[in-house]
Amino acid sequence: MNEVWFSSWRHVFKLDPDREISDEQLDAICTSGTDAIIVGGSSGVTFENTVDLMARIRRYAVDCALEVSTLEGAVPGFDGYFVPLVLNTSRAEWITGRQTEGLIEYGSFVPWEETAAQGYIILNEEATAAKVTGAQTELTEAELTAHVRMADRLMRLPVVYLEYSGRFGDMQLVKRARMTATQARVFYGGGIDNADKARQAAEAAHTVVVGNIIYSDLEAALSTVSAVKNV
Repeated sequence: MNEVWFSSWRHVFKLDPDREISDEQLDAICTSGTDAIIVGGSSGVTFENTVDLMARIRRYAVDCALEVSTLEGAVPGFDGYFVPLVLNTSRAEWITGRQTEGLIEYGSFVPWEETAAQGYIILNEEATAAKVTGAQTELTEAELTAHVRMADRLMRLPVVYLEYSGRFGDMQLVKRARMTATQARVFYGGGIDNADKARQAAEAAHTVVVGNIIYSDLEAALSTVSAVKNV
């Protein structure tokens, strides 16, 4: 993936292959004016449900990227690919281990020009991703800043993703992360269930990711697009 391709994204919807969405709901999401759709989830992701969701999204002109979290869910045909590296865990398998396993299996097939690493910082201890990866979620501002500098300056990752997953986060911390980053784009996701929260997140981060609310209140999810774009 080339950096320019996602550097203009302000609003993104994230769809989970393991959750049901009707054709009517998907049509509303894909024609909403969002900048892109990211496909990905923390559990239950398979080749079959990922390729099915991709095929349905592909009927629309919206950019579509895959967040590769499992080898089973690695599907060709997306516009781009994100590979998450969890920065705030002591378990090496979630920083380089699983990624290296994937490259042993599929390294010669990776479309490198369409692939980018995401430096994930998971900040909600109740999130499935935090429990699976053993993320150390209680970070001070100094610790968060250090993680962002590690990702942005030392690792030169193109994306730093602050993930609160189901809970609306501390926007002051998100702003600090964005101010600290010099070349990485700061993505924010978590707890955005109305236009006002979407606006706050857009003021704090470069890119706002809206996910869970899609499945419980579609109208509220759709309202986040204009809220973000008007900031």
